[in-house]
Amino acid sequence: MKLRRRSILGLAGIAPVALATCTTRRAAATDTAPAPPPSGEARWARMRGDFLLSRDRIHLASLLIASNPTPVREAINRIQASLDEDPVTLLEHEFTTSERTNATLAAAAQYMGVAPDEIALTDSTTSGIAVIYGGMAFQRGDEIVTTKHDHFVTHESLRLAADRTGATVRTVTLYEKGLEARAGAMVKAIESALTPSTRVVAVTWVHSCTGVKIPVRAIADAIAKANASRGPRERILLCVDGVHGFGIEDVSMADLGCDFFIAGCHKWIFGPRGTGLVWGRPEAWERVVPTACPFHIGYVFAREYGGPVPKPAAGIMSPGGFRAFEHRWALAEAFKYHLQIGKSDVQRRIHDLARQCRAGLASMRHVTLHTPLDASLASGIVCFEVAGMKPPEVVAALLAKGIIGSATPYLPSYARLTPSLVNTPEEIERTLAAVRDLA
Repeated sequence: MKLRRRSILGLAGIAPVALATCTTRRAAATDTAPAPPPSGEARWARMRGDFLLSRDRIHLASLLIASNPTPVREAINRIQASLDEDPVTLLEHEFTTSERTNATLAAAAQYMGVAPDEIALTDSTTSGIAVIYGGMAFQRGDEIVTTKHDHFVTHESLRLAADRTGATVRTVTLYEKGLEARAGAMVKAIESALTPSTRVVAVTWVHSCTGVKIPVRAIADAIAKANASRGPRERILLCVDGVHGFGIEDVSMADLGCDFFIAGCHKWIFGPRGTGLVWGRPEAWERVVPTACPFHIGYVFAREYGGPVPKPAAGIMSPGGFRAFEHRWALAEAFKYHLQIGKSDVQRRIHDLARQCRAGLASMRHVTLHTPLDASLASGIVCFEVAGMKPPEVVAALLAKGIIGSATPYLPSYARLTPSLVNTPEEIERTLAAVRDLA
């Protein structure tokens, strides 16, 4: 989907006299001309005005669930009003045309740099993981490689898949301490774990337990080497839980080089609650079967009235059923919002704030930082410990000062701060001062 824009180059054919006249008139009307768009901190302050977040607190736990900006809220309200006025007609139109669903897919595809028909829509990262690992056509003896740093949802979904199919799961360690994580060592750990029986490598782009961002592209390249002599059935698929890089990092799916990318959209993307997606290469989708009945016209007609079932593809992987349609259809506005800001500007802003946070914490003698200082190995999550305090105590102490953080739900657990687009450098400094006072 290409964005149209007005071209000012058409003015090149206007006579010089006309241009001079226009310039004179423009100068005379300077006092009524629109002000230029704000830049610097003024730009981010204006963007912050799109959110209804309380102003008496510093919000540094948006990785859990996000507030929606104005365009997303307005879209939800608009669609909800239409559903309330005439739900049956609207749904019948959608089920026959997929107009609004296709608009969401088109916006997501533009953001990700992929084709819309390569994306399945889900409700969350968790449901997307279930779609992939629950529908993966494993056989007895197949091997799945994952890491000890992945979320419980990945571990449990892989265990269920292994129990169902007779596959086995191998768990590897990428690093002992997050602060000391190194890209080469992480790639080597994955590469060393591959065997002739390996069919899937399941990893997480940014670890919510430590804030470490793994080198997905380098891991993909290592897997590609292993796949060079393998047939389609034996090819290793790289599956990425990408939720904590999605909405931060300025990359396309081609840049990452993975086969499946799974993410919720109600975190860093600022999408409506209960939205998510799975992107997959067309050949990768061939290795997955639906685990829930899709509301896909071709699939339904084939099953009900006979005829060929559509080939496994993203369209028939989205679980069907009635859902919060206003949220799914309003998701398009979240992707448009990020694209309007600019993916590179989003990445730069969040990385600047997170770098400020990491550097400040690393300078404190009573604090142990667990997220790498190297920006190539970190994103928006910052994990740390305060000497003599348990993580929930750190979170409670910060909350008493109006700062909302979180604690990682893992063992060992750490305190966690997650700067995002709704934050400012001044808020980060206030937060660092509050942590400094915990000494």
